[in-house]
Amino acid sequence: MTEQKHLKARIRARMARTGERYSVARRHVVGDAERPGTDHGWTLRGGLHPDTAAVAHVLARRGVELSEAMVLGLGGGLGAGYILWEFAAHDTTHLTLGFRHRWNYLDWTDRVLDRLGAEYRVHTTAGAKGAAAALDAALAAGEPAIVVPDRHLVGYWQLPAHLEAHGGHSVVAYAATEAGIRLDDRNTRPLTVPADVLHRARARVSSYRNRMVVVEGATAPEKLADLVGEAVRQCAEQLGGTSTSFAIPAWQKWAKLLTDRRNAKGWPTVFADGRGLATALLTVWEAVEPVGMTGGHLRGLYADFLDEATPLLGERAAEAAEAFRESGRRWHAFADAALPADVPEYARLRDLEAAVAEGVALGDDGAGLRADAAAELWALRAELDRRPPVAPDLGALAERLRAVHAAEADAVRVLGTL
Repeated sequence: MTEQKHLKARIRARMARTGERYSVARRHVVGDAERPGTDHGWTLRGGLHPDTAAVAHVLARRGVELSEAMVLGLGGGLGAGYILWEFAAHDTTHLTLGFRHRWNYLDWTDRVLDRLGAEYRVHTTAGAKGAAAALDAALAAGEPAIVVPDRHLVGYWQLPAHLEAHGGHSVVAYAATEAGIRLDDRNTRPLTVPADVLHRARARVSSYRNRMVVVEGATAPEKLADLVGEAVRQCAEQLGGTSTSFAIPAWQKWAKLLTDRRNAKGWPTVFADGRGLATALLTVWEAVEPVGMTGGHLRGLYADFLDEATPLLGERAAEAAEAFRESGRRWHAFADAALPADVPEYARLRDLEAAVAEGVALGDDGAGLRADAAAELWALRAELDRRPPVAPDLGALAERLRAVHAAEADAVRVLGTL
């Protein structure tokens, strides 16, 4: 028991240091991957990014084995986006970063399924009873469903009440039990949410209220080379565009705002008294690094897609893959500098974030771990938001972000030659 406790501590310490997800950190510490578990006939494969993992997993259930990396690539690959929201009612800010193609659109799942020629149905309704009945019927028929619950209301991410209706991400509902509905949110062990809780969480966010996607049939794509080529061109065109909302100029805009004292959205203005800055810096770390709820910057996963597609695209794809891995390394350096581990309070924030992530990965077995960690995490965040431990060098952060932009510009240039 003591040995197992020490092993978990080593895994969590690596997660906090590197930003890796539980399964990756475990593989580095233990030396092998945790074998996928099976629950009610569903294989819990883990995964990195909510949307790509959900699609890969439901396709696998239909007999089409595509890697999560391939799904990301076929879905248009990468995106770029930065928004800093300010909420006067709670005296808080909320940082949103977009890393997936069409990161703020609801139709990404539909588009990748269309590209693959899959047969699927989308069910939406404003009525709670109809939504619950549709999900119940799908599960009774043995049809896993991709749903999008509110992260706060669904419960297991242990978010505070002021984050209700701030958004959610794709998960797979795959079985109904007496205790509730089993979800696949990249967890490696069974995760149960009471049915009434899930129904309420699905209905909370108006833009995708009660949305449910069920894949009814799929076959391996016959012309994969054509699909891959089309998707790569789409990524190069979108990511390499001029938009400051959906393309890499978003990183230039953000870099400027980190030091701009004249702009009302500049960080020196928004965080003039230091209040809320600790949460903003933590959000950078948890949004960029894979350990967070949404899978991180995705540049490494896209590089894996390019490696997998090299036989179809030619050797230049391998060069593009390495360029995106360099971008990923620069993202890691940026996040590491934003929440430096040599500041004890920030190191503790990392530890607690890692513990929450581990608790989610362990499903029902991790409920106590994530609850205890989240209670301390949010208390510490509130304390540090009132009294930040150090003043960050925003100029140095801006330079690191410009280095990210330069690396991504190089990667997009190579991608455009494929």
